[in-house]
Amino acid sequence: MDLSCTYMGLPLRNPLVASASPLSYTLEGIRRLADAGVGAIVMYSLFEEELRAQALRDSELVDQPAESFPEALDYFPAVVGEDPGPRRYLNLIERAAASVDVPVIASLNGASPDGWSGYAHAMQEAGAAALELNAYYLPDAHTSAREVEQRQLEVLERVKGAVSLPVAVKLSPHFSSTGEIARQLDEAGADALVLFNRFLQPDIDQEALSVVPSVTLSSPAEARLPRTWIALLRGRVNAALAASTGVEDAGDLAKYLLAGADVVMSASALIRHGPEHAGALLDGLSAWMSSKGFAALAELRGILSVPVGSEEHYERMGYVNALRAANAGV
Repeated sequence: MDLSCTYMGLPLRNPLVASASPLSYTLEGIRRLADAGVGAIVMYSLFEEELRAQALRDSELVDQPAESFPEALDYFPAVVGEDPGPRRYLNLIERAAASVDVPVIASLNGASPDGWSGYAHAMQEAGAAALELNAYYLPDAHTSAREVEQRQLEVLERVKGAVSLPVAVKLSPHFSSTGEIARQLDEAGADALVLFNRFLQPDIDQEALSVVPSVTLSSPAEARLPRTWIALLRGRVNAALAASTGVEDAGDLAKYLLAGADVVMSASALIRHGPEHAGALLDGLSAWMSSKGFAALAELRGILSVPVGSEEHYERMGYVNALRAANAGV
């Protein structure tokens, strides 16, 4: 069974990509994911706030009087080396790229256009095969939809101007017109669109009278929204389409590919069952393809996407048919 494919021009042995998660926080974790069989690995996200903190620390050290550090040239690198954030991240990229035989994709998570491009270039120099931009931004009531979209475009344009690597953009599902922002990012040079980012949804502890931050693992039911948009965008943008959210078993993998995904990303299932679960997902996909008579991914990818030119009719009929089916069951 031929599971090979390409993503943003990168040749992959299969379409299963380990998305950003704590599993890639160490070199050992990255090796486990590669050994389990994934086609590529997106490293855990480096946050804009960490970059700002590092810049502030560096600035404070530079501004110190010379006599404060008699052995300045020896002392400065030692202080920097203690930082667990940006410099550790670059070091991990370099070691990972030299240790595994699959593409290692760096991930930047931020909200503003500033400060991304310089570090994106450093990630390229460290050996990242590609970059994923995760714009995690919750606008306030005074920020217009156009401002939110423009911010995304500015971040992409600045990073694309700083690197020669392929660049993916991980999108939120909450744009007023997901199709339009996808088209704009595509025209601005995005090499891939990752659908979708999952925002933090804190809970409230009514006894302690406090907000409780939490991160929950995704479930297959959450895959319907990204799968719908992948089916709608297939053939309408040049950027590759990466599916993210709700991949628990091989059936979920197959559904995304039928909708038109170029690759399918998983984090929750690999956290829940361990990195070795990647092998079960890929074996299940191969078995399913064999049962349906598919010999290669190209034969099945996108065959259930929305036909170009029939978007509105397709969606309306699906909506009507769904309601009819629900009413018939009452």
